[in-house]
Amino acid sequence: MKKTLTLVLAVIIILAGLAGCGNSKNQSNNSSQPQPSSTEQSKTTSPLAEASAANKAGKKTLVVYFSLPETTNPNNMTKEEANSTVVVGGEVLGNTQYVAYLIQKNTGADIFRIEPKTPYPTNHKTLVDLAKAEQNNKARPELAKKVENLGQYDVIFLGYPNWWGDMPMILYSFLESHNLSGKTIIPFNTHGGSGFSNTISTIAALQPNANVIKNGFTVSRNTVQNCADDVAAWVKELGY
Repeated sequence: MKKTLTLVLAVIIILAGLAGCGNSKNQSNNSSQPQPSSTEQSKTTSPLAEASAANKAGKKTLVVYFSLPETTNPNNMTKEEANSTVVVGGEVLGNTQYVAYLIQKNTGADIFRIEPKTPYPTNHKTLVDLAKAEQNNKARPELAKKVENLGQYDVIFLGYPNWWGDMPMILYSFLESHNLSGKTIIPFNTHGGSGFSNTISTIAALQPNANVIKNGFTVSRNTVQNCADDVAAWVKELGY
């Protein structure tokens, strides 16, 4: 079933942030969308409210995410395309992109989308095979851009889908090319049944001088369209 939020629901989210999240979980031991700020290079216009740049804790926060919707057409999606997307007000968002926008809405953070210099294919089988080959080869896809003025941020929410029981290899490229020492990293991800796998410990190993929060947020692709309340509750639990 295509994960479509009607325009009416989008308006409800804008006004009250109301949505239920059936099977998503906050990850501890196992396992909305505001306007993108100028930090995000994508020119996507978000259907949800724009957030300010400072969070309630007074620390400068950045949401960094990688997301790959397999289509931009909200109509006649295949099962695979629907699994990778949420549709809000007719706009197609990747699953992790949607969660990133919800986090931005609730924290007032800036936002940055990780993108490869060479775009990934959107054909499902081609993408799955490429992701596996990258993992087998320990590839480090080149980034299209890096975060500017990284030193101004104290907290980094880091989001990604679970591909083959791991982060996409472009996350390794990001983590190995950005120094997050002294910062707090808060992971979040979307998945098809594997939760975080071992990715939180991997992030900690790649950024040993950062404070990596184990209480990340993970949500199944089957329920991501209904997770606004769970995201808001998790962010509040973190102190935002």
